[in-house]
Amino acid sequence: VQLQESGPGLVKSSQTLSLTCTVSGDSITTNFYYWNWIRQPPGKGLEWIGYISYSGDPYYSPSLKSRASISRDTSKNTVYLQMDDLKPEDTAVYYCAASIAPYYIGGTYFFEHPSGYSYWGQGTQVTVSS
Repeated sequence: VQLQESGPGLVKSSQTLSLTCTVSGDSITTNFYYWNWIRQPPGKGLEWIGYISYSGDPYYSPSLKSRASISRDTSKNTVYLQMDDLKPEDTAVYYCAASIAPYYIGGTYFFEHPSGYSYWGQGTQVTVSS
């Protein structure tokens, strides 16, 4: 499975970010795949944003739920991230990652576990200017 993120690169504060993750090698509707968005701010660790499941159900990090929206286009085998009201602290490398691990690993959700992701895109830099 290959994932390719794309997006604007530079966005102004208060604007909306739209990122695309184009998937090849398998269908995004294949059973038990979860398609995640994750970001890494400069000098910080990875932060999980949310996922959309193989059946089309989204689920978000509580801290970003009010601003993030993940959707998909099955005809294009593509997953999208929209994030509203951007702030400079949203500056990060944004990754698309696929999970086919069990939903729970070692008593934790897969998205909280370091082994919870099977495939990663190369990431796309997003800079939010004030």
